[in-house]
Amino acid sequence: MSTATKETAVTASGKPFLMRIGIGLFGLGMLAVVVVFILFATGLENLPVWLSVAAGVITPLGLLLGLIALVREARTKN
Repeated sequence: MSTATKETAVTASGKPFLMRIGIGLFGLGMLAVVVVFILFATGLENLPVWLSVAAGVITPLGLLLGLIALVREARTKN
């Protein structure tokens, strides 16, 4: 017989799904930040709004999701 545990949300590599989403969003946001810096360095001033939103919102959102996943993982270990 098998019993259900709290670790069912953990994938095969050991990282929770929420952590994977957070890492992906943070990486995507950092890529947007780099693109914004490169475009400003080349002299472009009128950047698309979606690029500025991606750089300013997606990066902290990914960081927040990663931190939430870390806190949840630490609480389940105790």
